[in-house]
Amino acid sequence: MPSQSTSLHIALVSLHTSPGAEPGSGDAGGMNVVVRHQAEALAAAGHCVEILTRRSSPEIARKIQLGPRVTLRFLDAGPASPVPKGDHEDYVDAFRQRMSALGHYDVIHSHHWFSGMAALPLARELGTPHVQSFHSIAADESTPLSAGERPESAGRMTGEAWLARESDAIVAISEAEADTVRHRLGGASDRIAIVPPGVDGTLFRPTKHAPRAGRGYAIVAARLQPLKGLDLAIESLAAVPEPIRPELIIAGDASSDFDGYVDELRALAARHGIEGDVRFIGPQSRIKLANLLREARVVLVPSHSETYGLVALEAAASGVPVVAAGSGGLREAVVHGSTGIIVESREPAAWGSAIAQVLADGEFAHALSLAARERAERLDWPLSAQRLLTVYRSLVLPGSAGCRQELAIA
Repeated sequence: MPSQSTSLHIALVSLHTSPGAEPGSGDAGGMNVVVRHQAEALAAAGHCVEILTRRSSPEIARKIQLGPRVTLRFLDAGPASPVPKGDHEDYVDAFRQRMSALGHYDVIHSHHWFSGMAALPLARELGTPHVQSFHSIAADESTPLSAGERPESAGRMTGEAWLARESDAIVAISEAEADTVRHRLGGASDRIAIVPPGVDGTLFRPTKHAPRAGRGYAIVAARLQPLKGLDLAIESLAAVPEPIRPELIIAGDASSDFDGYVDELRALAARHGIEGDVRFIGPQSRIKLANLLREARVVLVPSHSETYGLVALEAAASGVPVVAAGSGGLREAVVHGSTGIIVESREPAAWGSAIAQVLADGEFAHALSLAARERAERLDWPLSAQRLLTVYRSLVLPGSAGCRQELAIA
């Protein structure tokens, strides 16, 4: 059994999306960023990390070294091509079979329910501790779907409840997600740990020059799907008084289940007469995104639901005010009136008013920027990884002092 000082061999499972993919492209989003940065921080602390994902192209190598002690493995499960996100449920068994050939890990940490359904039975067979992170949780069956949304399978709803009940620990990214795990999935409080994400404050940093003259731009950085509320961002822009109305930059790509969504958004902008003010620029590299964020006048996060809202933290590190929805973990990512504005309503007029306040009141915007950066400086990836390691150690070393106290949040 490993001691407290022993290096751990850790598997991070991300079946449906590769942490090596560019966030904002296809199904790559905040989860990809979290998995990759936590892996790199765990490796920097001396641990050996393997990230396991499905091979979605014949051109992809079977194994890529992302850095010292961080290996990204691509496993054959289903076609070697991109598939709609919901179809990954069909490849769970094949993925588990490929995992079984990889040997021993000290702990297996699954990200998203697809990963857990593949990994938990194998972990039980091997006697390996299993940690589950959901990142998103199926809504209640009575929740209405947005236009074009695919209904969740019955397998997801029962599967997530099973994972919450049977995993050795559940890692939530926010209090909001932990609350959802408890109340919607029946997860036990003494097996839930909250591990907030970090942010790279060197990459995401404030601009050194004074704001440029002109109207500037607001930005939304997200996968393009109804859940992210891009329609509200466009309607909110139309509600900002024309003399101060910024351009709206939308950085991201349509998710695999929503190929026609961009056309719908373009049509919406045209109906409001602002098609010339809305620019779709596709997914961006981390460096390009950081440059875009720091030069923005305001960052918008209009999502219907977020377990945390990582881009809000990246905006904070960039010293840029955020206007965000009051949904889920966004209340923890944004401190209302201090680092940004939380808008409870989904009425475009309310959003337009909040955006206009940031744009028109330079002193207020500057105060938000300073407070946001100061808060972000207290959250980094090494700290996030250390909190994660506490969870792992409590399972690998079940006799360690206070492990249950460290793990429990309620």
